[in-house]
Amino acid sequence: MRERATPLPAPSLLQLIWLASPALPVGGFSYSEGLESAVERAGVASEAAAADWLLAQLQLTLARGDLAVLAKAVPAWRRGDLAHLRELNDWVLQTRETREMRLQTEQMGRSLLDWLRNQDANRPERQADLQALAAMDPSYPLAFALAASRTLAPVREVLLAYAFGWAENMVQAALKAVPLGQSAGQRILARLADQIPAAADQALALMDSERQAFSPRLAILSAQHETQYSRLFRS
Repeated sequence: MRERATPLPAPSLLQLIWLASPALPVGGFSYSEGLESAVERAGVASEAAAADWLLAQLQLTLARGDLAVLAKAVPAWRRGDLAHLRELNDWVLQTRETREMRLQTEQMGRSLLDWLRNQDANRPERQADLQALAAMDPSYPLAFALAASRTLAPVREVLLAYAFGWAENMVQAALKAVPLGQSAGQRILARLADQIPAAADQALALMDSERQAFSPRLAILSAQHETQYSRLFRS
């Protein structure tokens, strides 16, 4: 008989939910990650098109990039491997394909670092990690990895939380940019949630040499977004 997995302790589960929440004050709601430009220039003008676009983004960019970084960064924080963490952070910053994409990960990384400093103000045992993160010019995945590493969550569950937080933000962007109604948004979120476990498994299976940051169409749309006539989002 197959044993049941040990339940995640409530504090760790709540911390993951907190980190995944769009209410976390890191500014994720202000970015569409190219979706707004795709609405204007790539025909993303319906529920089906928006869902297909976001599913492709999940599989082609998030799973092969940020989630793959997280899969390595969480255990690296837990064992204190600062050299590997710097390599991962440099990879994120150097492979952002447009100015908007890089500014997004830098701004969200700094904001999450500020949030962590506030949370850990009276925790002297955590200051060394915060100083190490600050010294990296932290990207968002590296800051998220530090926050999540302090829970007892397995790495796969950290990836699920990160991906679901991304999905919620992107669906909210689609509601405004396409635009769509709330019911359509929930249907898109359901499709994304159905595919997130496979994306997490894909990321976990990648070696450092197999990570990818190559999405030329998205990069072109992101670059075009910088001069888009009318826009709601910062990316």
